[in-house]
Amino acid sequence: MIKLYEIALSGNCHKVRMLLSMLGIPYESVAVNLAAGEHLEPDFLALSPFGEVPALVDGDVVVRDSNAILVYLASRYGGEQWWPQAPVLQARIASWLSTAANEIAAGPNSLRLHHKWGREIDVVRAEKVSAKTLRILDAQLSNSQWLIGDRFSIADLAIYPYVALAPEGRVDLASHKPILRWIADLRGLPGYAGMPGMWS
Repeated sequence: MIKLYEIALSGNCHKVRMLLSMLGIPYESVAVNLAAGEHLEPDFLALSPFGEVPALVDGDVVVRDSNAILVYLASRYGGEQWWPQAPVLQARIASWLSTAANEIAAGPNSLRLHHKWGREIDVVRAEKVSAKTLRILDAQLSNSQWLIGDRFSIADLAIYPYVALAPEGRVDLASHKPILRWIADLRGLPGYAGMPGMWS
């Protein structure tokens, strides 16, 4: 059985949980106690050398990083719907995975870490990155149902958690109508799984 090493309140772990649920794949959740330093123990570092969650073990395969895990699960278990073979679609998905790792992480996620857990950040910069990123998402979602057009993909799962959790970073989503429509559409998909703190 697949093992997912994770923490409950991580948006990066949540995106993997959502994909596993949507694909109907059973898995064992292994909680990693960051406060106790379990992420720095040799056994865990053998799975994830940077000491970060999530990490996934599927038989002899070990994958670290949430976006890499999405690609692995989608391509191995999801078929064409989740990981299309057309190079242009793969490139579009990859661009949004990069956005999740960069602008979403530096914007909404950083603000959540600051306001919810007190992490020191450059708040002004994170607010500017968040505002710009949400404007771009609004524009994209004004022209298509999903991030790469008329088909749902792991691009949407990669971006979704920290956008939906943005209110915990004191980011108001009320004026972002295309994003709110997208959130509602995503929540209506079979197998959707939520987590505390998301926009409601």
